[in-house]
Amino acid sequence: MATLTGKLARIIFALPFLIFGIMHLMAGAEMAGMLAGWPGAVYLIYFSGLCLILAAIAIIIDKKAKLASLLLALLLLIIVLVVHLPGLGDPATMQMAMTNTLKDIGLMGGALIVAGISTS
Repeated sequence: MATLTGKLARIIFALPFLIFGIMHLMAGAEMAGMLAGWPGAVYLIYFSGLCLILAAIAIIIDKKAKLASLLLALLLLIIVLVVHLPGLGDPATMQMAMTNTLKDIGLMGGALIVAGISTS
C-alpha cells in the first residue's frame, strides 16, 4: 500500500504536468493566442511549460518536491486567474473555461497536498 500511495501516486500526479509542459513547448505559438494582448505571450507559454516539466520531475524523483509543489500550485492559480476566468464571460467558451477552471483548482489542491506530505 505504501508503494501505491507513495512513489506511484507521485508519478501518477506528476505525469500530466510533464505532458502539459511538453505540449506547451511544442505548441507555444498556438497557445499564445490564449494570452492575446500580453507582451511576449509565446515566451510566457514556453516558460510555463518549462515550469511544468521541472515541477513534474521534482515531484517524481522526490527532490525539492515540497517547493516544486508549492510553486506548481501558484502557477495553477495564475493560470486560473489569467487564462480560465476571463473565458467565463464569453458564452462561446464558458463551458470549457468552467471545466478547465475546476480541473486546475482540483490540481492545485493536489499540489498543495503533495507539498504537505513531502519531506524533500
